[in-house]
Amino acid sequence: MAGKFARSWALMKASAAVLRSDKSLLVFPLLSGLCTLLVAASFLIPVGVMVIGSEPAGGAIDHGMSVGAYLLMFGFYLVQYFVIIFFQTALTGAALMHLRGEPTSVAAGFALARSRLPTILGYALIAATVGMLLRMVQERLGLIGRLVIGFIGLAWTVATFLVVPVLASKDVGPVDAVRESVELLKRSWGENLIGNGGMGLVFGLLMFVAVLVAAVLIGGALALHSVAAVLLVAVVAVLGLILLGLIQASLQGIYSAALYRYAEAGEASVGFDQALLEQAFAPKKK
Repeated sequence: MAGKFARSWALMKASAAVLRSDKSLLVFPLLSGLCTLLVAASFLIPVGVMVIGSEPAGGAIDHGMSVGAYLLMFGFYLVQYFVIIFFQTALTGAALMHLRGEPTSVAAGFALARSRLPTILGYALIAATVGMLLRMVQERLGLIGRLVIGFIGLAWTVATFLVVPVLASKDVGPVDAVRESVELLKRSWGENLIGNGGMGLVFGLLMFVAVLVAAVLIGGALALHSVAAVLLVAVVAVLGLILLGLIQASLQGIYSAALYRYAEAGEASVGFDQALLEQAFAPKKK
């Protein structure tokens, strides 16, 4: 297990080196975040208006979800997943080009994602259906049942971690992409789990520290009764958190592309150690 942590950390550092050499990769998660916010607003604002308009005079609200509400939620899931997967495919496609030593650009990443639109829509449909079913079951279970469903959702996330690199690399259907991701998971489960978990932990701690420092600085600015200082600290803190989120999303795309690249081609990508990847994908002992 210690070896897996060491390999995963080394792979993450190699991913960071790729990002430093090609900072244009940050464009993809930035645009993805903006588009997902627009999608959320386009669904939530009309729903909020309808809920406020239909609230009974006495203030009592029926919290049970109707069939129409479930359909609306499914539509939201589908559009949101489509947007996220589209930009992830563009990012991973550009990262794969870089890792192969090919010339790349933001335009090339988007061109690749556009060529996969039908497959991206198909996979978004699968992801939205799974997400919707898990949500519906979770609402009908107690605490233990919700924990079980949560673990099932986590297992689905891990099993489909390499779906996007498959979509970016091959012209295959969404079901075949899921099947291949699951097959690759059997050989790289440690690096998938530890690498992504490690990135999540590192960036979670960085964000926590950033929020803590911002809170202390804002408290000091309030003590000085300086509105300008409070606004400045708040703006810098928000921008810092956004930057951390962009870096994390970019590193995850590069990391998944590198793992998939070795599994696909059997050779190390630019900036990645061949021996390290050979150990990461070594066959399990029976």
